[in-house]
Amino acid sequence: MIKLYLMAASLLVLPSPAMAQDEPRTPDSVVAASAPEEWVPIAPEDILVIELAPANDGSARRVVIQLLPPPFSQPWVENIRTLARAHWWDGKSVYRVVDNWVAQWGGGDPELGMDPGPLPEGVAAPTASYELPSPFDLDTTRHSGVAWQDVAAAAMLTGFYATGRTLEDLASLDVSADHQNISGDRYANITAFTNGWPFAGGGESFWPVHCYGSVGVARDLAPDTGTGSELYAVIGHAPRQLDRNIAVVGRVIEGIEHLSTLTRGTAEAGVYVERSEDTPIVSVRLASELSEPPAYEYLDTASGSFARYIAVRANRQDSFYEVPAGGVDICNVQVPIRPAP
Repeated sequence: MIKLYLMAASLLVLPSPAMAQDEPRTPDSVVAASAPEEWVPIAPEDILVIELAPANDGSARRVVIQLLPPPFSQPWVENIRTLARAHWWDGKSVYRVVDNWVAQWGGGDPELGMDPGPLPEGVAAPTASYELPSPFDLDTTRHSGVAWQDVAAAAMLTGFYATGRTLEDLASLDVSADHQNISGDRYANITAFTNGWPFAGGGESFWPVHCYGSVGVARDLAPDTGTGSELYAVIGHAPRQLDRNIAVVGRVIEGIEHLSTLTRGTAEAGVYVERSEDTPIVSVRLASELSEPPAYEYLDTASGSFARYIAVRANRQDSFYEVPAGGVDICNVQVPIRPAP
């Protein structure tokens, strides 16, 4: 499984004759030039379709979520599938919207005049961890426990490397001495993409990250971990401080505007004062349950096009940009997702 690493230094695409062109590449042009075989279909069991009550003008409001694949957060993801199959969210609502933070939906709190009702059999708060052991062969002589040889190999396989560093340089760095951070990220020693998803990690563990559009499991104070019946979507700046503190279970891949443009709640914690302010949920279904399921695919994060896509995002040279950034944050690399042909 190839991991794509974000280096703190400037990212360059390995040169090839096919890259020569007159106009500077843009992220959109890289995606448009990708090959059909570089796209991966999303399984219907991994797609959650939420139908909200129509807007004031009568237009439909559909929110589509891609559920996180194994190995992360699977006890919560399975709970969500169970809740969807039981049609548990039908008639519930979006009842909490906080500016630059989250939109939350579910059964709510009885103290707010809401009736969540009983959960389906078997749905309970898991005792699972929010992070998992590192998938890498550990080299304890190096800072963060991740072998630089793995980083070099991943850099070569994904098609680019850090400016000023050869692959041999990366493999020979004594990171324990200079305490370098592979990604330049402030929340983790490494940020990476695998199987179409962004992750962070270092030392002996990896975990999914909170970015714009990420979907997480609302919970009470620890040791509660939440059941998955109360969910939120991030509608503001990436709240990475939540990483490893809450289960990330998916991301909104269509219709985020139907959550991000909702009126902000004015009661405590952004909850609406009156239940009449809530946005009703008509239905929540897995795509596999629908007679005409929506189908999507994502650009393979182990593909050459995705490597070029990140490199261009880190070094914009099209007409609007005068100074390329020379780097890119993990949450500013949105994995391209599109309706399947």
